[in-house]
Amino acid sequence: MATIEIDSESGFCFGVVTAIRKAEEELAKSGRLYCLGDIVHNSNEVERLQSKGLQTITHDELRRLHDVTVLLRAHGEPPSTYRTAADNGITIVDATCPVVLQLQRRIHARYNELQSDGSHPQIVIYGKKGHAEVNGLVGQTDGNAIVVESIDELDRVDFSRDIYLYSQTTKSLQGFSAMVEEISRRRKAGFEYFDTICRQVANRIPRIREFARSHDLILFVCGSKSSNGKILYEECRQANPESYQISSADEIDPSWLSGKENIGICGATSTPRWLMEDVRRVASGMVQ
Repeated sequence: MATIEIDSESGFCFGVVTAIRKAEEELAKSGRLYCLGDIVHNSNEVERLQSKGLQTITHDELRRLHDVTVLLRAHGEPPSTYRTAADNGITIVDATCPVVLQLQRRIHARYNELQSDGSHPQIVIYGKKGHAEVNGLVGQTDGNAIVVESIDELDRVDFSRDIYLYSQTTKSLQGFSAMVEEISRRRKAGFEYFDTICRQVANRIPRIREFARSHDLILFVCGSKSSNGKILYEECRQANPESYQISSADEIDPSWLSGKENIGICGATSTPRWLMEDVRRVASGMVQ
């Protein structure tokens, strides 16, 4: 009979754990809470909390609400969101991850400093365009930061002007290093960079590579919207070609498990433990 193991290091990071704890505490008190965007990039967990009274809203819907309580998820929000809440009498439950909050403050302080001296330098953010965290970071610069997802997009940067590079907290260290190297090669003015990648996330990469290599088959569990999940799954796939990404146990193909004696289950920082346990339960039934 095959053995099936869940990676002990996989699952929610502390920022997501805190956001969900705050949501559950508020729901236990009032039975109703709005959340600006999905509380976590995992539809199964979102549905679980919706059943308890959590209602996901958009920024447009936020502007139409008055005198309610709204949770801001771990990704963080731009200053404009706080202004809207204040104008509409909305009570904020702020679950912004401390790592993200510190980064927001750093970028905001640097932007104000650079604006005051009139030098018009460029703040560049290595991150995913439209991602909630990145939107919050860009908001610290009045929308003036340049977001680049890859080296190919560096043509948008003026290398004759000073450059200040930051990173979305969940990007890969390898990608950030490549960005630093390319800007250093092409720059014609000042260049400062700041490694703002969360180590709790980054440190999972060597662990997940080792975990993937030590199993015959990997079931990687994460939602389709998870940026962190895309990075970690690719690491799994490179370490072990017999890796499959699924969002729930329903997506397991029994043929994957045939002849496998050592099966590993892991996931993203947005993957709940209960979901990985469910995948293990269903997979166990398929290999008996």
